[in-house]
Amino acid sequence: MARNILITGACGGIGRALCQAFVNAGDYVYAQDREAAQLNALVEQLGTEKCTAVLADITNAEQLKQALHLAVAKRGEVHVLVANAGAAQALTLQSTTEDSWKQDMDLNLNGTFHTVEAVRPAMQAAGKGNIVIIGSVNGMSSFGHPAYSVAKAGLISYTKALAMEFGRFGIRANMVCPGTVKTQAWQARVDKNPQVFEDLKKWYPLRDFATPEDIADAVMFLASDAARVITGVVLPVDGGLMAGNQVFAQELTQEEI
Repeated sequence: MARNILITGACGGIGRALCQAFVNAGDYVYAQDREAAQLNALVEQLGTEKCTAVLADITNAEQLKQALHLAVAKRGEVHVLVANAGAAQALTLQSTTEDSWKQDMDLNLNGTFHTVEAVRPAMQAAGKGNIVIIGSVNGMSSFGHPAYSVAKAGLISYTKALAMEFGRFGIRANMVCPGTVKTQAWQARVDKNPQVFEDLKKWYPLRDFATPEDIADAVMFLASDAARVITGVVLPVDGGLMAGNQVFAQELTQEEI
């Protein structure tokens, strides 16, 4: 049976891969974004019989609820939420301003809360639901973008709270934490240093990075019945980055590792 899937940040690199993966699996996608032209083009590409646009800004809770209400009125309530929308502002604490801090919190942390609250009551009433939040390894350690990282760290605690408190209603909540993913969001760094990906490889045990499709595969598993008793999990999809620091270990032990 086809499920209704709400995917936020649908027009980004990972968002597009998520939409395509669920459509390919025979599900119906509610694609949320705040960029009308890009969103309409995405829906056209996926097929209007398989996808509906939800044009809204997730930092505006009421606007999001109203846009989603119009979508579900035609097709039905959301069975699976993939809270993917997110972005980062300042690179360092020294360059962080009150405004950039607020933007990161509003989008990444508060926006995710707004999104969950837009679908949770219906899931609770139905006695089942599935929430997958896209976090980041930045929420698990310090890799720059401090305000974004704080927001993502907050989402780890939030995911566990959702799993603990709403499991009795049949709602599962898990998080996928990507490491470096080759998307358009990296273009500014590539422009600054065309070798940036090669330079980063030494920090990843697999010497490789996730693609948007790799992230989608992990989400598809957590959203499936194969993961029916998995909840409250924070899953890095990061080429081994969070497993340990190989470069440091080699210098510490003075051995080839």
